[in-house]
Amino acid sequence: MSGRRGFFVVIEGLDGSGTSTQVQLLAERMRSEHPDLPVAVTAEPSSGPAGSLIRQILKGRVTTVTALGQSQPFDRKALALLFAADRLDHVACEIEPLVQAGWLVVSDRYVWSSLAYQSLDAPMEWVAQINRFAPPPDLLIMLNIPHAVGLSRVNATRPGREIFETEEFLAKAEVAYQEAMAEWRATPVCILDGTRSKEDVAEDVWVAVRQIVLKTSSLADENRLNWI
Repeated sequence: MSGRRGFFVVIEGLDGSGTSTQVQLLAERMRSEHPDLPVAVTAEPSSGPAGSLIRQILKGRVTTVTALGQSQPFDRKALALLFAADRLDHVACEIEPLVQAGWLVVSDRYVWSSLAYQSLDAPMEWVAQINRFAPPPDLLIMLNIPHAVGLSRVNATRPGREIFETEEFLAKAEVAYQEAMAEWRATPVCILDGTRSKEDVAEDVWVAVRQIVLKTSSLADENRLNWI
């Protein structure tokens, strides 16, 4: 134990927005420039038992069968509950122990992904309610991209799609993300243009982390970013 509390940073965005890339780039830079602050990279769905099941559902490898023997997709509201359960397990077993031990924990997705994606099958208020015990991060960074850009990136970088990776669904999720950011903040939120090069985005991610986590920002830094 270091005796000091660490930090919890979340990077959010539509599929194809570059969240995974930016999480890794942030961790690499932090380890290089501030080796005194240990960094852990994580993601949701998590690697825990509920998260592993969710990943199989998202890939379409888990379906359900009715009492009449009819095969059908996994219920989307039940999936929302699984996401909430995975999140609490993620917090209890990984995020909170590391933060309390003085680590910087950087997560690829968190509550706002549920608010955006699961609210398309259930009221956003209900999704927020089932996630009410998830503690807010110290910093939330949102990578904004049009859904068409995200889908084109997904198609160009990996084979196949998950169940949410359709143009119709991502178009609705794009709007839902904006509503989620407006209605359920409870933490510092920095909005970045995710359509730029990964290097340009990474630089602004670093500026945001300097302001909130490292407390070393300049006046130029503070005027550079879009905070809500």
